[in-house]
Amino acid sequence: MSGIFQNRELSRRGFLQSSAHTAMAASTLSSTLWAEERNGSKGEPESNVGRLFDSLTVGQKKSVCFDWNYQDPQRGLLRTFIANNWNITRPEVKSEFYTLEQQALIRDIFEGIIQPDWHARFDKQLEDDSGGFGHDQSIAIFGDPHSNQFEFVLTGRHMTLRCDGNSAPHVAFGGPIFYGHAASDFDEDADHTGNVFWSQAMAANRVASMLSGRQREKALLPNSPEESAVEFGVKGAERPGLPIEDLSSDQREAMEGVLTKLIEPYRQVDQREVRDCLKAQGGLDACHLAFYRDEDIGGDEVWDNWRLEGPAFVWYFRGSPHVHVWVNIADDPRVPLNA
Repeated sequence: MSGIFQNRELSRRGFLQSSAHTAMAASTLSSTLWAEERNGSKGEPESNVGRLFDSLTVGQKKSVCFDWNYQDPQRGLLRTFIANNWNITRPEVKSEFYTLEQQALIRDIFEGIIQPDWHARFDKQLEDDSGGFGHDQSIAIFGDPHSNQFEFVLTGRHMTLRCDGNSAPHVAFGGPIFYGHAASDFDEDADHTGNVFWSQAMAANRVASMLSGRQREKALLPNSPEESAVEFGVKGAERPGLPIEDLSSDQREAMEGVLTKLIEPYRQVDQREVRDCLKAQGGLDACHLAFYRDEDIGGDEVWDNWRLEGPAFVWYFRGSPHVHVWVNIADDPRVPLNA
């Protein structure tokens, strides 16, 4: 297959003083759950990717379907590319290129990836950023959904989502993902009013408010890393920030709450895959937490930019000037970003 490609509340302080979220217990992802996800009834995303693929005409497949390892001249391995605002293929989801039935299947796939209680929040993000679901968004399918290796990718402004039936080896979410939101203006206020993802930063800042002076010195760094810096570090290299293993029991519980908050928008099988990958590299205790002074909106020391990083785990939250979040997770640090 080949294809074409085009770039184209609580008060803030009150929230920080609230009690820490308890963590969801880590559990092992079973192959049975993935089999149910792929072979189940209507509404399950892997099944719907197959239905969508079967409904595409030859002409449509030439535009949006690719070989598993398709290399784009500009982007490299197209399947794993991420950016904060891009289109993986030319046709817009809400366009005459797709039939109404195909558009509905794409929506079903999207809803299957996201937890039901997050649908409305993602719809708000999409409405604010691009005029609603399907507008200025595009998809691609890599491989054959009826085989053991395929991936569906949905892209647009502030969104790169994947659905792969756990066929991409060693990685969570099928590869690196991106999400973000500009709730009102491009430059959000210090409270990030209306931002659907800001509660994640508030959870992390709750941990920051619990740190001792010595811990704060380790955790608080002067300059944020480059926007899209989510590659895994060299094995054995020192990671920036405060080691999670240095936290007290109550701080550790709050940190478990941060992890739970980060993964809660996604379906259970993806949440479990994240936890399995993290466990394979030593769990949260092998991670470091860092906050950055340089882009503190309002100068209130509620840190807009922060990062949780382990040997094969990067969750990089940038709240300035609005929310951009870059995620890359694997079960082995030797997995390259564009694997």
